[in-house]
Amino acid sequence: MWRFAVGNDQGGHPTWWLYAENSKMVAWSGESFASLYNAKRAAESFKAGAITARYEVYADAAGKWRWRAWRGSDKVAASGESFFSRASAESAAENVRRNAGGAQIP
Repeated sequence: MWRFAVGNDQGGHPTWWLYAENSKMVAWSGESFASLYNAKRAAESFKAGAITARYEVYADAAGKWRWRAWRGSDKVAASGESFFSRASAESAAENVRRNAGGAQIP
């Protein structure tokens, strides 16, 4: 079962993460929030709009591939890892698009 986790990152800032059924982190908010309440609302918003978000695949500074999801001009999620190929990053983004809407939120 896919699930969201809401909590504080290593710096103590509220954020959210999305985990696949194999417990691998596949996405995160890409930012921190003012409160855990706001982080949970952002996770709920991504869950509701993941299927219609625009997913962009790009090469990072290290030359590896990542994806990020956008709604309008707002980045709403980022890949949980980097990939060695563009095709792998595209596949991962599509997997999130198809599955995030059914993920559980605490």
